[in-house]
Amino acid sequence: MDEKLLSRVKRMEKSYDKVSAAATELAGALDAFDRLQADIRRLEKYQSSGQWLRDYEADERGEIPSGTKRGVLSEDGLYNLLSDIDALRERLGK
Repeated sequence: MDEKLLSRVKRMEKSYDKVSAAATELAGALDAFDRLQADIRRLEKYQSSGQWLRDYEADERGEIPSGTKRGVLSEDGLYNLLSDIDALRERLGK
């Protein structure tokens, strides 16, 4: 038995398994991302329309109940999310 051959095939098999699993996971994530395009456009419009700022200011005035989930109104949250999406789109374009 050629030990170098066996060692090489085992190393390549480990690499194959890792890459295969990552490719499958990435394909699923891309499918999910594709299904969210309408939501992304909705968030982009919300941010750019001025409505986000009005809602943020209403929250600052205490007009939104404290128990309401409102992560979208965090000062940098929505901006950072949309920036991350732009960066992902750029990476996918390469």
